Amino acid sequence: MKCSFKTFSKEETIELGKNLVPYLFQGSVITMTGDLGAGKTTLSSGIAQGLGIKEKVSSPTFNIMKCYFNAKLPMYHIDAYRLEEGTNKDLGLEEFIEGNGVCLIEWPNFISDKIDFDSSLNIEILHSGNDVRTFNITSNNKMYEQLFAYLKERYHD
Repeated sequence: MKCSFKTFSKEETIELGKNLVPYLFQGSVITMTGDLGAGKTTLSSGIAQGLGIKEKVSSPTFNIMKCYFNAKLPMYHIDAYRLEEGTNKDLGLEEFIEGNGVCLIEWPNFISDKIDFDSSLNIEILHSGNDVRTFNITSNNKMYEQLFAYLKERYHD
């Protein structure tokens, strides 16, 4: 399954994140790729808001991971950017990736050996100038069929 569409403001990207939440489930893994400043953390903020997280969500670049437990589902936000060199990979991230909440992973290519990309929701974000973002979303997981039907109806491009 795949779909592509655009958002035209930071607020629309946050709203997209909120709109994903009704289709997420315990064990959802969302990978997010895109250049620095593409909107990965903005999308994560929207997902957090949709889950009822009141805390401000920021990129966990220096922490590698931030956990949010006071939510409809726990949210584990991983930023693997600092794992690029291949060091410190034995951090126990699998426990959260395969955990009982929603796991968001920025820069998943740096920990690709720990992710089942066939079952995850994979989001590529392209910065298209100003506040415009192009989202290319793919998954082979049948659990996301209703999400793709919703996205194609709501965000047809």
